[in-house]
Amino acid sequence: MRNCIVPATCVNTIFLGLLALQLNVLLHVVPVLSFSIAPIPSDPASLRNWAHANLVSVRNRRGDVSNLDPALVTAEHNVVIIKVRKDGSGQFRTVTDAVKSIPKANTKRTIIWIGPGIYKEKITIERDQPFVTFYGDANDMPTLTFDGTANQYGTVFSGSVIVYSEYFMAVNIIFENTAPMPTMGTKDGQAVALTISADKAAFYNCRFKGFQDTLCDLHGNHFFKDCYIEGMADFIFGDGKSVYLNTEIFANWNRGGVITAHGKTSASDNTGFAFVHGKISGVTTGLTYLGRLWRDWGKVVFLYFDMGACVHPEGWSDKGNKTNRGPGSNLSGRVKYAKKLTDAEARTYLDLNNINATAWLLPPPHLK
Repeated sequence: MRNCIVPATCVNTIFLGLLALQLNVLLHVVPVLSFSIAPIPSDPASLRNWAHANLVSVRNRRGDVSNLDPALVTAEHNVVIIKVRKDGSGQFRTVTDAVKSIPKANTKRTIIWIGPGIYKEKITIERDQPFVTFYGDANDMPTLTFDGTANQYGTVFSGSVIVYSEYFMAVNIIFENTAPMPTMGTKDGQAVALTISADKAAFYNCRFKGFQDTLCDLHGNHFFKDCYIEGMADFIFGDGKSVYLNTEIFANWNRGGVITAHGKTSASDNTGFAFVHGKISGVTTGLTYLGRLWRDWGKVVFLYFDMGACVHPEGWSDKGNKTNRGPGSNLSGRVKYAKKLTDAEARTYLDLNNINATAWLLPPPHLK
């Protein structure tokens, strides 16, 4: 039986970078800063300042890259930009062709700068193509879309975009699957917008749109910030270990549906979804579940969330504390199998080192 988790109020602690003192040959004391990422603050008004201080590029770390993966540092010092434009003004007209141009065993941060428009393609980034970034204009976001279903490809492989490579990043991108909404009782109507099956991936200001199984967060450590996710059933699913920061979730089914289905398979697996700050809304009242029992050890945490009236009364417990808000956070009808976390247990999910972020998480690039 899946243990669905919503924690108690979290005591916000700040972990400061350690200041090491080093004695040089002249007996002068030289401070050496070891970069670290502070826990996510409890106050949503502090998120902008937190991000500015803790999501820092290689260039802006002033040489302090000791905690980053060495291969990532090398890649960030060797940036390649590939422009995709539907009007032919870039190197390629399709994202698929741009991805195919990336060499095997890639060692450079390769930014595929995608112009506005709708790109109907089924895109795959292979395991030997790491360090890829999909980048779009925040004011005119490109849409990567396809209409594949589980009946055609299998659920995981139905993704409009499938990522198998490490160090992937997406910025200002709409991931979409336009397959029709499945009819209740039918099989193989699942239609994934994005499958992420690789470690060390980050998504900034992205939108994920579909119905059943919209976002397949399959394997690896992932970070989502300022994203929007919509769907009807199990529309955030997989066995990833991911933090969703400031996420907007929209249940688009008039019969309610289910938001998450985490696939942790044993008690020893260190995976789970942590949703920190954000809101849940939908087209119904009291019919949308926060998650369902899928595998025996699934783990999902909501912290500091605004839960709208769409949330089913049997949704998860937050131990009576008001870290989650809104009519959907009322505890009176919660299911008995929901586990209540202590403050100490909940604090873990505010620490991005839980996804080993200090070694790989970087902010989005800024292109002009």
